[in-house]
Amino acid sequence: MNAQDPHLARTARQAPGAGVPGPRTLWKRLSRAIGDALPKGLYARSLIIIIAPVVLLQSVIAYTFMERHWQLVTKRLSSAVTADISALIDIYESYPQTRDAETLTRIASERLSLDLDILKGAKLPPAGPRPFFSILDEALSDEIKRQIGRPFWIDTVGRSNLIEIRVAIPDGVMRIMARRSQAYASNSHIFLVWMIGSSMVLLGVAILFLRNQIKPILRLAAVAEGFGKGRDIEFRPRGAREVRAAGHAFIEMKRRIERAMEQRTAMLNGVSHDLRTIITRFKLSLALVEQTPEVEDLSRDVDEMSRMLEGYLAFARGDSAEPAAATDMRALLEDLRTDVERLGAHVAAVDLAGSPVLTVRPDALRRCLFNLASNAARYGETVAISAREENRAFLVSIDDDGPGIPPESREEVFKPFVRLDDARQDAGGSGLGLAIARDIARAHGGDVSLQDSPLGGLRATVRIPA
Repeated sequence: MNAQDPHLARTARQAPGAGVPGPRTLWKRLSRAIGDALPKGLYARSLIIIIAPVVLLQSVIAYTFMERHWQLVTKRLSSAVTADISALIDIYESYPQTRDAETLTRIASERLSLDLDILKGAKLPPAGPRPFFSILDEALSDEIKRQIGRPFWIDTVGRSNLIEIRVAIPDGVMRIMARRSQAYASNSHIFLVWMIGSSMVLLGVAILFLRNQIKPILRLAAVAEGFGKGRDIEFRPRGAREVRAAGHAFIEMKRRIERAMEQRTAMLNGVSHDLRTIITRFKLSLALVEQTPEVEDLSRDVDEMSRMLEGYLAFARGDSAEPAAATDMRALLEDLRTDVERLGAHVAAVDLAGSPVLTVRPDALRRCLFNLASNAARYGETVAISAREENRAFLVSIDDDGPGIPPESREEVFKPFVRLDDARQDAGGSGLGLAIARDIARAHGGDVSLQDSPLGGLRATVRIPA
């Protein structure tokens, strides 16, 4: 007997069901599919939470009413009418009748509210198509088969308020005309109308109140988004207690952030004042001594130190204190063209497509664009500036014909103090030009990205939410 590997045996036992997903996997897939199909907004989901139970409850009530009450009442009414017709047939066949069964016709009309005619020698009409959905037709046919047990023909559709029943008798056909209300619960739809009407009123009130509860949440989201873009929007918490608590927490967080930024700005202003004083003393001391090559080198080092200091302080301080305002982007881009031409580069074109007005911090955005444009002018001879609106965002692209930056290094150059051999940094050489540009763009809720330029160099794109 050959020994069998336990691992191979276990694999063989598991192989038939290896490809079948388990219950947990199926449940995860079903949950993911339901989640993808459901709406993503809070207002829509809240409506579903209200509407779904109401619709489910009304459906159960309607089904129970239709199944139990409506069909039961219709069946009993049809049974009563069929019993009257059966009694009329028994009387007609068991007792002598007057001419044309006048007495029987009178009794049927006065006592049973039925119109009766004896059609001697007549035959039943051919059977017509049955209605697709008719409780009356089904209930009445079953009762006639059960109580009378003779060939019959009925019409429950031809006239709106009457039904016609024809039953075969030995010498012809007995035709009976009855009101529909005698065999059918015709007023049951009133219950459904009241049920649906009350549900619509309930849903209308719920939607009205729910909308008023959702508005403060949407307002809070809009204010938070505006604060992230550097816009100061007036906000007063409203709505339910929990929403008000979230609003007050946001206001407190906003105050703490602004207070921290003010403290940092005040500290940096003090540091910059002290350092500028020392650098100014260096410059005055160097200006009073004899101008030798060594002194000139020291003067250039002091100037370089001054530029680097301004760059460091600008990066650390940022431009968050500047308020956002409606800015004419066309005029801002024309000023940028002038600044770039002063650096010695040729500006091929300045194109603007879309609305020229954008709510931004103008000085900060101007500095962001100038840092990118100055890098383009430093490494290229031709610069092109274009702007357009796209997907609720304002895009400004600055192209050049320089050597460009390798794709794998384009994110690296945005880090502070990072310098690559072919990287685009600010003219002062502090390694903060692109970092400051991206920091300003992100303070507006946007970003800066680098791509290949149609001019053969690099394209820097600033994206600002419109």
